[in-house]
Amino acid sequence: MSSATGLATGKLPFVVWVLAAGTFLMGTTEFVIAGLLPEMAADLHVSTSHAGLLITAFAVGMIVGGPTMALATLRLPQRHTLIGALAVFALGHVVAALTTSFSVVLAARVVTALATGAFWAVGFVIATTAAGPRSATRAVGVMMGGLTLANVIGVPIGSFVGQHTGWRGPFWALAVLAALAAVFVGRFLPRVEQPSEVSVRAEVRALRQGRLWLALAAAVLIMGGVLATYTYITPLLTDRAGIAASAVPLVLIAFGVGALAGTAIGGWLGDHRPMATTITAAAATALILLAMIPGSNSPVAAVALVFGMALTGFTVNPVVTSLAVRFAGDAPTLTSALTTSGYNTGIAVGSLVAGRALDSSLGLTGPALVGAVFSALTLLPLIALALRGTGGPSRIVAHQPAHADDPQATDATTTTAR
Repeated sequence: MSSATGLATGKLPFVVWVLAAGTFLMGTTEFVIAGLLPEMAADLHVSTSHAGLLITAFAVGMIVGGPTMALATLRLPQRHTLIGALAVFALGHVVAALTTSFSVVLAARVVTALATGAFWAVGFVIATTAAGPRSATRAVGVMMGGLTLANVIGVPIGSFVGQHTGWRGPFWALAVLAALAAVFVGRFLPRVEQPSEVSVRAEVRALRQGRLWLALAAAVLIMGGVLATYTYITPLLTDRAGIAASAVPLVLIAFGVGALAGTAIGGWLGDHRPMATTITAAAATALILLAMIPGSNSPVAAVALVFGMALTGFTVNPVVTSLAVRFAGDAPTLTSALTTSGYNTGIAVGSLVAGRALDSSLGLTGPALVGAVFSALTLLPLIALALRGTGGPSRIVAHQPAHADDPQATDATTTTAR
């Protein structure tokens, strides 16, 4: 795998950066809807809260698609799985861009999410096994950095383009870029076959780990808290904070910068102090979202709080992802998929509850209150995990054979986490 990784002392393998580029596209499509919600609602003749189901539907597709596609493709070459996922991703965007039916767009979002779940499930395993135990959390942070960078660049640009060309413009762009990404992945990922030893039974058996479910619960709750608020951030900014609609993409950049910084902080600190990092960040997220209820009356305060909730909320993500894969031992693929499903369960439930809160007497501040509650609840599994401890031996086995010319590669890379 030397050609793909570019392994060097103190550096992450090149394959991690390739995967980060793929997650950039998929992060853009998942979150760009938040910036296009009013335009899509008007064009598809539905209410804003109903249009928010497009985010919920994508999350539901990833909840189901992640573990399902992980098991379905377990014995396929990882390279083929990634290329196929990107191809389906591109096709889903073409279908959505061509239709005028909200139901068809909703269905296309689900299919696109299935492909995204497959890409992330395989991608996280490749990233962690290529990086090794000492840099596993950092590798996950970089890969997830593609997701958060989407909020810095992809989502604001998509929102800006959508406001000037219609929401279909960003969908066409994502389809083209995904097709190019499939070609790129085919070029830079190695041609290797899955070994016959890969076992569905072993993958399912790994789910017996109690600590794994605590990490997954934290993933569900923290993402539900942040995205409950983010899904309906546009009406909060325009109707309550008084920010012009044309300036909303700039606020989304602030969110993206905070998310990128948070992911980097989590990746940096998570290998050394995982529980202190996550507990502090989750508590700070809950407080920031509570402060958003009175603070969103001020444009300056609203922007600062949007940045803050992304900074603290996304600090948790790479740590709990890395811990979940570690706890799975030598069967990490299904666990990786379930981590992605966990995040998207949070997004689906959080955005759904936030939509109900938006339509209730709570009004525009309802989503922030929902987010604060979800974030505060994240402390429960994190504290339980801290009490149980994250140490002990665990194995991560790379599901790919070695290249004879690569002294860094082995048939099964066994690592021990302490």
